[in-house]
Amino acid sequence: MNRPKLREYVKPKHIKDYPVGPCYTAGHLVTENADWRTEKPVVESTKCTGCFYCYLCCPEGVIYKEGKAVDIDYAFCKGCGICARVCPKKAVKMIRKEKNHGR
Repeated sequence: MNRPKLREYVKPKHIKDYPVGPCYTAGHLVTENADWRTEKPVVESTKCTGCFYCYLCCPEGVIYKEGKAVDIDYAFCKGCGICARVCPKKAVKMIRKEKNHGR
């Protein structure tokens, strides 16, 4: 399960350093979640059976395998709650995020 990784943006110094075409190569992210999420998904690993249905339904691709269960990359999670709604075992819960307490 390959996920994009955050890379530092280096402003091109010359016109030849700019990418050809409208975007960077796949997997190039220059910003994390802007911290506007009000709820975040939390996985109860004891309930998770590893069916990976949440992984298949996640529109952002932030769910990944961690042992026999799943984990969430909060740096890029938008807090949409789809993972919690589709989990057959109700192992993913949406919790209200405390204001100004990071991810």
